[in-house]
Amino acid sequence: MKEFNTLDDFNFKDKTVLLRVDINCPLNKDDMSLEDDNRIVQVLPTIRELLEKKAKVVIIAHQGRQGDWDYCPLDQHAKALSEHLGFEVPYVDDLFGEEAKRAIRSMPSGSTIVLKNVRSMDCEQENMTMEEHSRSDLVQNLAPLADYYVSDAFGAAHRAHCSLIGFQAVLPSAAGRLLEKELTALGEVFDQPKRPCVFVLGGSKFTDSIKVIDRVLNNKIADWVILVGLSANALLKARGVDLGMASEEILMKEFTQENLDAAKKLLHEKGGRILLPHDVAVDANGKRLEIKVGDLPSEYPIMDIGSHSSAKFCKVVHGAGTVFMSGPAGVFEREEFSLATKELMNAAVSGNAFTVIGGGHTVSAAEKFGLFERFSYVSTGGGALETYLLGKPMPVVEALKAAYERELTKCRVE
Repeated sequence: MKEFNTLDDFNFKDKTVLLRVDINCPLNKDDMSLEDDNRIVQVLPTIRELLEKKAKVVIIAHQGRQGDWDYCPLDQHAKALSEHLGFEVPYVDDLFGEEAKRAIRSMPSGSTIVLKNVRSMDCEQENMTMEEHSRSDLVQNLAPLADYYVSDAFGAAHRAHCSLIGFQAVLPSAAGRLLEKELTALGEVFDQPKRPCVFVLGGSKFTDSIKVIDRVLNNKIADWVILVGLSANALLKARGVDLGMASEEILMKEFTQENLDAAKKLLHEKGGRILLPHDVAVDANGKRLEIKVGDLPSEYPIMDIGSHSSAKFCKVVHGAGTVFMSGPAGVFEREEFSLATKELMNAAVSGNAFTVIGGGHTVSAAEKFGLFERFSYVSTGGGALETYLLGKPMPVVEALKAAYERELTKCRVE
């Protein structure tokens, strides 16, 4: 059932569109230049489509936050957009004042501009309802100049910020192509996965992993959950394995009695569907040394799962119908501890599964191993992906749904 509008639902010709994107890029700390413009590249399809439909596209976005080192104007983002699009995209160093209004009113159809960093506005990051945000200076000044609002900021979809949810209360609104693709791909994993469905969870946020495992197994989304990285270490400890001081010190930063109890309960109730490594690789003075889990503890820190566990897990992944991966299996940045991460990714893309990866380190690993393009979908979200995985409502999506219902009700009345 349709829940929100997309770009297919409106006629954008000669219309002014407020387009909220997430182009919060990694910066070079030395000169504040863009280190990676992948987030800009990801929103190009939406921008190009709106321009082809002869819309006037007003881009609003953020970079960093006030007080942080990476907070800066969006002029270089506009320059990067210009290079990708092949024509100049003007940067307007104003958000909703007279300069911004003049620039918007003077736009010809099929053109685009970038407004000032939306986080220059103090109230932008306040968590309020869409109705409360709709009374802000930002919405009150810009909404009267626009015909539509388009959200393509999946990476920020978990935030209830002013520019992200305020406009949906007063303007016909739609999801951009990136947001639509993200939700469609994740829906294929969570709503109607091809069987067997395998989740591979690693990384460092094992508190969230415990909640995700509980959700996907309780709701029968996943058939198997493979744990690697710190998530695996945490569950091994919960099972009573003494990892050794070097490895447990890392866990202690996040491990609480509550987490320990939750992990034990999970193992007791769902342990038959959770695959844990039976060997690990430690850093023995700069060299990879593999140890069976039964032979732990070790004085050396665990840096990867072992080759036998990797081979076993790869068989499960290769035979899957759906694979979701978030979090590397080890410290893949070091060649000697990249084995399992690389093998698991190769197993995923060499089978017939619908494959989705997400999370900054996971995506970086895919790029490093030259496998990025071989995954069915690569999620751009960070915190937004975590929110989705945990089954929590996403304010931006909920706002789009509310806008859709409002327009639907309006049409029925008319």
